[in-house]
Amino acid sequence: MVYIGYVIMILFGLLGVVQAQIYTLSDLESHFVQNNALLIASKYNIAKEEAKIVQEKLWSNPTLNISEINMWKNPSSETLPYLFGRYGQAQQIAVELEQLVETAGKRKKRIAIQSLERNNALLDYEELLRELKKQLRQTFNHLERIKQEDMQLNDIIRLFEQLHEQYKRQSEKQHVSMTDYYRIQSELVGLQKEKVELESEMVEHLHRLKVLTQLPDLTLDKLRFADSTTDLSTRVSVRSIDTLLAQHIGLRRQTNTLDLLEKQVELERAHRMPDFTFQLNYDRGGNIMRDFIGVGVSFDLPVFNTNKGNIKAAQYGLEQERSHRTYMQTELEHEVIRLQTQLRGYEISLAKWNVQQGEQPHALLEKYKKHLQEKQVTLLEFIDFADAFRQAEKAYWSLFQDYKNTYEELQYIAGRDF
Repeated sequence: MVYIGYVIMILFGLLGVVQAQIYTLSDLESHFVQNNALLIASKYNIAKEEAKIVQEKLWSNPTLNISEINMWKNPSSETLPYLFGRYGQAQQIAVELEQLVETAGKRKKRIAIQSLERNNALLDYEELLRELKKQLRQTFNHLERIKQEDMQLNDIIRLFEQLHEQYKRQSEKQHVSMTDYYRIQSELVGLQKEKVELESEMVEHLHRLKVLTQLPDLTLDKLRFADSTTDLSTRVSVRSIDTLLAQHIGLRRQTNTLDLLEKQVELERAHRMPDFTFQLNYDRGGNIMRDFIGVGVSFDLPVFNTNKGNIKAAQYGLEQERSHRTYMQTELEHEVIRLQTQLRGYEISLAKWNVQQGEQPHALLEKYKKHLQEKQVTLLEFIDFADAFRQAEKAYWSLFQDYKNTYEELQYIAGRDF
């Protein structure tokens, strides 16, 4: 009994391993967020901008100036108290300490600008995340179409392989013409060539999925596709265009850039106010006082340069960015309307298709094969039907892929999942 229990535990463990190798779209996205190298690299840009904010918060370092040190004495020197020990009776020295103090809130304005730069880095990361996630989902949709085509193509190839063997035997016995045999053979070769091309396409998209998710052992058999749905437009239609575009990353970046440029204008205006440099001086033996301590202040006189040109340039940049944002807003509104119309159009087209599911396509082909063997249809009619049936299936799944990809485009524009 103990042995049987161990066997059962091992079987359940193996079953868990097998199940763990099946990936849904949600599983792939989790691996993508955790392991994608481009996302990890993009996070460092955010860290760099945050470090710059820390730097902007720091005050300027004070300046220490030591001067007027004499290396010798001349006959006119006065006798001074010793500096230390028996040294320094004729030693002169001057020490000055300076500290820059910025006015008009320049430092705070630079901190605000750098914070907005950090926001741009966050938006860059979010945009990269959304762009790569859209690419992952559309690749997943592409592989779903490839898998459906592959299943349907395998059924037809098996059918034509059976016919090929039958017609080969019948042609050798001269019960059917060699022309019919070569027609079957030619159609089979064409189908096999099509399968090679489909497998090449599958390898390309699987490679893209592996790069995005960092799952090197990913295969088509390990992907689990959700049930087909054709009501995606209802998730979009309940939202207004303004709601759809509220989280668009491009518009949010434009808004952040406008805020940044406004702060830049404020900073340039603040530069009209001169900064002050406060000084603390000590002079030994250089004045009428042997040990002189004084204070002072220095600043530029804004007579010739009032920073007028830089202020104007910043204002023009702000107006230019406002024009860009208005243009982008209009373009995105038209794009949303176009994609919504396209999505509904795809749904109408898909609803008109009477696509056979599961075993039905294979059963339909077997039915026509039976009609062929009973000579109720000619070989050319059977080949034409098989080709038309295959093309119809391909067209349906291609349309369904475009339908789901259009939905992903709308989610990308909206900046969030519906």
